[in-house]
Amino acid sequence: MNLLTIENLTKSYTERLLFDDTSFSINEGEKIGLIGINGTGKSTLLRIVAGLEEPDGGSVAKGRNLDIRFLSQNPRFEAGETILESIIRENEGHEHVWDLESQAKNMLTRLGFTEFDTRVDTLSGGQRKRVALVSVLLSTADLLVLDEPTNHLDSSMADWLEDYLRRFKGALLMVTHDRYFLDSVTNRIVELDKGKLYSYQENYEGYLKLKADRLDMEQATERKRQSILRIELQWMQRGARARSTKQKAHIERYETLRDQKAPEFDKNVELDSIESRLGRTTVELKDITKAFGDKVLMKDFNYIFLKNDRIGIIGPNGSGKSTLMKIIAGWLQPDEGTLTVGQTVKMGYFSQESEDMDGSLKVIDYIRSAAEYVKTKDGSVSASQMLERFLFPSSVQYTTVEKLSGGEKRRLYLLRILMEAPNVLLLDEPTNDLDIQTLTILEDYLDSFPGIVITVSHDRYFLDRVVRRIFAFEGQGKVTQYEGGFTDYQAAFAAKYPDGLPGEVSGTDKREDTGEKKGKERPKPERKLRFSYKEQREWETIEDDIAALEEAIETLDGKIEEAASDYGRLNQLMKEKAEKEGLLEEKMERWMYLNDLAEQIENQ
Repeated sequence: MNLLTIENLTKSYTERLLFDDTSFSINEGEKIGLIGINGTGKSTLLRIVAGLEEPDGGSVAKGRNLDIRFLSQNPRFEAGETILESIIRENEGHEHVWDLESQAKNMLTRLGFTEFDTRVDTLSGGQRKRVALVSVLLSTADLLVLDEPTNHLDSSMADWLEDYLRRFKGALLMVTHDRYFLDSVTNRIVELDKGKLYSYQENYEGYLKLKADRLDMEQATERKRQSILRIELQWMQRGARARSTKQKAHIERYETLRDQKAPEFDKNVELDSIESRLGRTTVELKDITKAFGDKVLMKDFNYIFLKNDRIGIIGPNGSGKSTLMKIIAGWLQPDEGTLTVGQTVKMGYFSQESEDMDGSLKVIDYIRSAAEYVKTKDGSVSASQMLERFLFPSSVQYTTVEKLSGGEKRRLYLLRILMEAPNVLLLDEPTNDLDIQTLTILEDYLDSFPGIVITVSHDRYFLDRVVRRIFAFEGQGKVTQYEGGFTDYQAAFAAKYPDGLPGEVSGTDKREDTGEKKGKERPKPERKLRFSYKEQREWETIEDDIAALEEAIETLDGKIEEAASDYGRLNQLMKEKAEKEGLLEEKMERWMYLNDLAEQIENQ
């Protein structure tokens, strides 16, 4: 059954055309993920669907008695209300109002709240977002409209929300950049691209394939059009007489073909390597201890960062992740222990709160305040050229910062940090408010970044894609190291703590939150075994790597025979062979593990 239909939607913001005579509908039971580049109008579309904003043109038709609840990026509350009072007030018409308070407390606990009488106006922005999320989820709405619901959720909370929304019986329209979340929850992807909405009846993985097919088809059509145009142009240049009706029709067909718009393809955010040399001494943490009151965040923590380290920091909200980042950056002093920073270290800190950006500054002046030019592998690049590569065309560069969307401001802030040419990059929740295209290019950039990357993130896909070691905050001042990405960490953690951390309320130990009898356990969803992103890439290339190592060892054997009388040369060759044999042994062991995993995935 159709719940809502938008036809011939047109909407502009200042000089920017967000929607260009496009249409859209939502049917009963659909779980839709809305994606697109920041600044293209995703949040505006959500507000139009929720009835909070009017289009410039077109119609919005809703089903009779359709109940819609909206979660905004920056929710507002009544002054002086407590957490519980706010939720109960906003859900007065709840069909199980007699049980609303206990349901609210249950859900709040899962999202990290224990003091339900805390006033909402004393909470942080992330806490307020989670309170608003609970209020929306407890509603009896037919359609939930959610703007970035996974922001400010740790991994266990995201797991819980993922399972909750999969089982939600109503319709769902949401914007999120969490790709694992999109893949698991949605059954339809709608892409906002250059004012038009494109619908794909698939989850995120299926959308990627269908979009690639669509772009291939558009490119093939354009190649065919260009080929016909060349032939037609030759005919026109031969001086064809336009006297007959047939010849006039031929000319009109040529002109129609000539005037057709070619398909537009998104520019990629091009991030060339901007770097500063990193010396031998990097960043060293020795016996770092930090507490706030009686709460010990970390105790006697030690680590020496290596060149090209890729570290992911995870843990529940409030566990100390951002505190550790601020200690590394020198923004915060530890209670005990020492921080040593090498003389060549140049830090770039992409903080969660961004910074106080002067909204009256022009975009280009904001970037020029960091650097007029930067050195890349392609030579010297100006601030204006870097803005172009970051999807800020010349038409936007001389507008003021205050006219940008929230996501565009985050992208601009990231560019400014990279313009300063850091060699130690601190990224605190970099995936919040960045669109998927920017995230993908950032991930590719980090692959070749010739320095240290330290990131706090709840985005499981991003962690699997980027990091090679996890620092996990596990309570009582304990920070534990795990090798690999997030998927590797999950497997190791589950083996180490099969029942969760002692005293922890697990976000994946799920009970009914919608009126079922208390204490009734829900069956845990079966998670299919799968390769992490890095494991998939490794599996695709490992046999070639092994063959290359075997070939190198064989070549060294020949050189060793030739150098039998040259002891200096022979010693060097023997060392090289020993290194290659060690690498080969590691690769063979890794191949055995990946091969076993591939067989398990195939047979599940």
